[in-house]
Amino acid sequence: MTTALLVVDMQNFFTSMTETSLPNVLKLISHFRSHAQPIIFTQHGHSKEELTPPYRNQLVRKWGPDGSIAIGSADWELMPEIKKVYKADEVVAKNTYDAFINTPLESKLRDAIGVSRIVVCGVMTDCCCDTTGRAAFNRGFETLLVADACGSANETQHKAGLQAFRFAFGEVVDTKDILQRDF
Repeated sequence: MTTALLVVDMQNFFTSMTETSLPNVLKLISHFRSHAQPIIFTQHGHSKEELTPPYRNQLVRKWGPDGSIAIGSADWELMPEIKKVYKADEVVAKNTYDAFINTPLESKLRDAIGVSRIVVCGVMTDCCCDTTGRAAFNRGFETLLVADACGSANETQHKAGLQAFRFAFGEVVDTKDILQRDF
């Protein structure tokens, strides 16, 4: 069973939410690289067209154009620490919480690299990580969410996302657990 690491939206916009999780995300990336296991990064952003009325994207309607991440902006860029360790062909662009909707993520995971298990980390625990993890589960992937390698706007939201995911969609683990497993 091939396992992939899915690093969700580690972009400048979310830097304040990654103070404690970023070191663990980097440990996971290093671990997966050293074991020649696949890694996929997602990068959330909205086109100029999506940020111009009438707003056709649901997230832009919810958060408004000023609360949305514009493709090409400084907020859209991957965090400097992530830029040092990613490869361009590992990035999947997305414009909604679910990284599977309107992206090549599923075919990239299944067809290109034969993945059947996904380890999810990144931001936000209760939005993009949880939603993408649920979508992976619904597509038949065994899915794990790494609690200490995820971040959110606050601890209450973080814990709520973990609790909901654990209940019905997959295992919630810590970085140490992943580093000790033999995938």
